[in-house]
Amino acid sequence: MLLTHPAFYTDFYELTMAQGYFLSGRQNEQATFDYFFRKCPFNGGFVLFAGITDFLENLENYHFKEEELEFLINKGFDSGFVEYLREFRFEGNIYSAKEGEVIFPNEPIVRVEGSIIETQIIETLLLNILNFESLIATKSSRIRQVAGERLVLDFGLRRSQGFGGIQASKAAVIGGLNGTSNVYAGLEYGLNVSGTMAHSWIQSFEDELSAFRKYAEFYPDSCVLLVDTYNTLESGIPNAITVGKELEKAGHKMVAVRLDSGDLAYFSKKARKQLDAAGLNYVKIAVSNQLDEHLIKSLNEQGAPIDLYGVGTKLVTAYDNPALDGVYKLSSVNGRPTLKISENVEKVTLPGSKKILRFFNADGTFNCDGISLLDEPEIESIHHPYLPGKATNVTGMKFVELIQLVVKKGQLSIELPSAAESAKYARNQLEKLNPEHKRFDNPHVYKVGISSKLRTLRDTLVNGKN
Repeated sequence: MLLTHPAFYTDFYELTMAQGYFLSGRQNEQATFDYFFRKCPFNGGFVLFAGITDFLENLENYHFKEEELEFLINKGFDSGFVEYLREFRFEGNIYSAKEGEVIFPNEPIVRVEGSIIETQIIETLLLNILNFESLIATKSSRIRQVAGERLVLDFGLRRSQGFGGIQASKAAVIGGLNGTSNVYAGLEYGLNVSGTMAHSWIQSFEDELSAFRKYAEFYPDSCVLLVDTYNTLESGIPNAITVGKELEKAGHKMVAVRLDSGDLAYFSKKARKQLDAAGLNYVKIAVSNQLDEHLIKSLNEQGAPIDLYGVGTKLVTAYDNPALDGVYKLSSVNGRPTLKISENVEKVTLPGSKKILRFFNADGTFNCDGISLLDEPEIESIHHPYLPGKATNVTGMKFVELIQLVVKKGQLSIELPSAAESAKYARNQLEKLNPEHKRFDNPHVYKVGISSKLRTLRDTLVNGKN
């Protein structure tokens, strides 16, 4: 999704800091920033990385327009700095994990290199897009996990936070949903779009049966009827059966009925019996109404004969955990490693330029991840970031590097994947994540360790600052 003003999609202090670097003559100093998150949302065991394609597309269009420069002048910014911004383009390097990658806390999955101004000034744009889309993709993957092979659609646009609903639909598909009702997102990202009718269609007719018949007339081969406007079992399903049999006589087949209220387990079971008794066993049952992974799991456990789930509010708003705590931290200046120290040891950042190695079990599943300095050769063990004495031997394990160069000297160095390609990659990666890391209750903590050399550098810098 391209923004009209990507350079102004920022917090004011990014610009005041940039001006400070410029006025102090530091605009050519080199810096490195890392993006990572500290805690998995939804009390889960992983995050599904999304948003990097949207970020990179907007970065390509990142420049300051005349109206924006005039705005800054009116806000009191230095004229010399404003002239500097007139020609500003991002000319640094960016390394990133692939969209759809399975990631874990404290892993620097995006590294940004360049001048101190260009690496600083894009912070808000990066954080806003990556945090939100990764959050929704993760929520979606949990819904897909419990839905199994059943169809799941995103119905959430009308309940989303403004235009974020467009990105949410894309992230939902990356996480595993089959499509969306969001027409804009369908056009923007090439997503499958789908939808049926609202209660207002039925209410606009004198009676329910007339509404069903007219809809079936227009959509004989894609007819899905909403059956709970008046009385689900006494009128909705019986009228749907009448229309379904009429479609059969005309050489068509009704696709499904949809339930949007009430006890979905109870009504779906009753509806299934009525449809089957009428010889409409091929008609599917779709449900919606405040669904999330927990309710879907419950419906499945109750044996509800549901074929399609429409999820909305609780998906696109990440209802139970509405923000991912991703951060963007400076890790070096002019080649000098730096870090942020905190009273909370878990918030002490990792210095220097780093890489992430993912180690595999013999069967191809994920074993653990190791974070090491960029210039380190193969490592033999990884250490717990905070607990001395806890280490894992990784000698001889197969591994891959998780982050790759995606922007070189300001230019894209890869072909950006489509949402469908990112979804396929995510699905393949999630299959390699062992079940104990996916469970909803007390998931097993995936091992992420640091190399001996990185640990020594961090501890040396911490002690030198104290």
